[in-house]
Amino acid sequence: MSTQQNAHRLSTGCYSESGRVYLITAVTYQRQSIFQDWRTGRLLVSEFRKAQEDGEATSLAWVVMPDHFHWLVELHNGDLPRLMRITKSRSARAVNRARGSCGTLWQKGYFDRALRREDDLKATARYIVANPLRAGLVEHIGQYPLWDAIWL
Repeated sequence: MSTQQNAHRLSTGCYSESGRVYLITAVTYQRQSIFQDWRTGRLLVSEFRKAQEDGEATSLAWVVMPDHFHWLVELHNGDLPRLMRITKSRSARAVNRARGSCGTLWQKGYFDRALRREDDLKATARYIVANPLRAGLVEHIGQYPLWDAIWL
């Protein structure tokens, strides 16, 4: 089943909790490879950093793939829908401004999974940052410019 067919399953922000760690995935509209150019991907990364500076969440790990991102965060204000709304909105404005466009950047909604404290966060971070390897984009993670993790 395609991501478009599963769009009805995307989160609409039913419940979130301060101090909880979430693995979040958001996909570009029509799976466009917007972040194929690492410079465009850095605009999204800037929004991850801004969310942290604003006290919304602490970024534990992330990777920006050509048509989606994975973001492991510890939520601080207990409002995951707000965090995602702000991040997606700001990044869309920045990307559209840089590209001289005005189109839709993100699919509606996002996927999220709350992790338990006993979950191995380092293993989850490794899994996240290894996405470019599994996708065959690079042979060594050091060759990929759009990832980070607090443990690595």
